[in-house]
Amino acid sequence: MTDNSRHNASRRTFLQTSAAGLAAAGLTSRAFAQAQEQEKEQDAATAGAQAGGKKIGYAVMGLGQLGMGQILPAFKNCKYSRVTALVSGKPDKARAEAEKYGVDPKNIYNYDNFDKIKDNGQVDVVYVVLPNNMHADFVVRAAQAGKHVLCEKPFDVTVEKCQQAIDACKKHNRKLQIGYRLMYEPNNLRLVEAVAKKEIGEPKILECGAGFSIGDPNQWRLKMDMAGGGCLMDIGVYALSAARYITREEPTEVTAFTFANRQDPRFKEVEEHCNFDLRFPSGVLASCTSSYSCGLNRFRAIGTRGWAECEPALSYRGVKFRKSGRGGQVDEPDLGDPDQFATEMDALAQCILENKEPKASGEQGLRDVKIMLAIYEAAKTGKTIKL
Repeated sequence: MTDNSRHNASRRTFLQTSAAGLAAAGLTSRAFAQAQEQEKEQDAATAGAQAGGKKIGYAVMGLGQLGMGQILPAFKNCKYSRVTALVSGKPDKARAEAEKYGVDPKNIYNYDNFDKIKDNGQVDVVYVVLPNNMHADFVVRAAQAGKHVLCEKPFDVTVEKCQQAIDACKKHNRKLQIGYRLMYEPNNLRLVEAVAKKEIGEPKILECGAGFSIGDPNQWRLKMDMAGGGCLMDIGVYALSAARYITREEPTEVTAFTFANRQDPRFKEVEEHCNFDLRFPSGVLASCTSSYSCGLNRFRAIGTRGWAECEPALSYRGVKFRKSGRGGQVDEPDLGDPDQFATEMDALAQCILENKEPKASGEQGLRDVKIMLAIYEAAKTGKTIKL
């Protein structure tokens, strides 16, 4: 994404040391079970592909802090993915990154000549890492160029654009995955499992918080036309997705409040905080909070016999699962700390190699955008919005 040093430092520090909303693409119970079986099949099938040296080629589009700080370095940890091209509006930066990661200079594109990537057989996937309002446009262009797509969250800023992107990928028979990196993070998945197996009894309450202190007031994330909203659209989508994924249900209604200190130059256009409550068919209630001025970093499920949580839940590294045990004892197993970006890129690579559909599908991203727009409506009108 774009380079805004002061913002990047605060956001990077939060995510690296403190943590995205549960790997959360918001799957139903049936879809979750199918996804688990799919992963087992893929692990076996792609072992042969890896042994044969097959790796899926990625073009990384957008060389801001996320692209340079997390995504490009992650390729060294990938089993089935490699970086083969770069797309950037800054040629000097692109050349420097190409040299650093061994990308052929001929495989550097800008946003004007991007469509020529169609003729590049070294590129299988385009990873779209741009401002929110540009996501769907480039998903469509990538699909038209015959490339699969990994698109950063949120999918886009409108339902219509999300649907257009989904339709384009289907028309051209391309895979589309949204960047819900924690869908593949073991501690978050253990939280989902603990709730599904009722290790805490019947789940009743969810508390999902995602927030950090944002910096540079001039960055695109604080511009309504580019971001589509404030903290909810950026970091809050993780709390929303966590609630959907943990319950394995779709919410039926939402209430919400937003707040912005308009005297603060960061919040002239977008919300500073957003609190929203979701009701699920089973009766589970989720209380979710997102913020651009407070550090929030926990997903907790509370049941009739205990609780389970991830804290931190959103960090790039150091995510941790724990669960209340018998007699109040807290279990805190070591479930590993893999590179989340490498894992999500390899997940899409496996889907391509074995012709499977991604767990973090475009439809899941679309659903979150629909709900976020309903959250904004609830906050604006003061009414409970049916979903």
